Amino acid sequence: MNRVFKVSEDREIIASEWGDNVNPLVIMLHGGGQTRHSWKGVAAKIANLGFHVIAHDLRGHGESFWDSSGDYTFDAHRDDLVKIIQQLGKKANLVGASLGGMISLSLAGHKEESKYCSGLIMVDIGMRPNDEGSDRIVEFMRSGAKGFASVEEAADAVSGYLPHRERPKDISGLKKNLRLKEDGRYYWHWDPLFLTDRTGMGEVREERFKQLENSAKRITVPTLLVQGALSDILTIKEKEEFLNAVPHAKFAEIQQATHMVVGDKNDIFAEAIVDFLSEQTK
Repeated sequence: MNRVFKVSEDREIIASEWGDNVNPLVIMLHGGGQTRHSWKGVAAKIANLGFHVIAHDLRGHGESFWDSSGDYTFDAHRDDLVKIIQQLGKKANLVGASLGGMISLSLAGHKEESKYCSGLIMVDIGMRPNDEGSDRIVEFMRSGAKGFASVEEAADAVSGYLPHRERPKDISGLKKNLRLKEDGRYYWHWDPLFLTDRTGMGEVREERFKQLENSAKRITVPTLLVQGALSDILTIKEKEEFLNAVPHAKFAEIQQATHMVVGDKNDIFAEAIVDFLSEQTK
């Protein structure tokens, strides 16, 4: 079922919800350029094993509000997350992929984390993404700026970006990640302001990543780092940096998976997540 969280008088975060709300809470945060629907299969499996699961569209993505000023900083996303948790009235196990992981890290290592966070699962992301891998993602996202003539054309673009993954016979699910505009073309379901030109922003970006490093060093909650073995975002370097900063963290490697771990190896990923969450709630 869907659920709406108001983070201000005129701003709404749209979420999907699974499971009984008396169960331990799990909040799942998707990556940049994705929507909450990327978690659908995993979220249902986790809920069926005794958890209350919320997956929401981040600001600037999907059906959630798009910020007119283009405020898509970690701090802004974290504030939205805090307001969601406050409305749910209980601490959350945070499961974040890529951008969602960095937002989760920002809260888990915050001075007030004890109020909101009971566990942290970082999905193929550390304190920062590998620069080359990150540039590849940004290039793909920018490649769709002019839209697509059809859903099939968008599916072709995804297949070109993920050549290792078999193209699904039914591509209708891709519509949830697209917006059909008045010009008759399909556009990715995220605010173009989210992807501002990074030229000249080097110092700003480095400062934000430095803040995440400091957050990582403050983490005390149970933590799991999940890596796609073929990832170009969480390489050996980023993995070791994170595990050194969070020495109590557990680690799980998903074989034959890229940065898109959830879509590449859904069942194996779900098993690793459930094993960790179940251990924390014993």
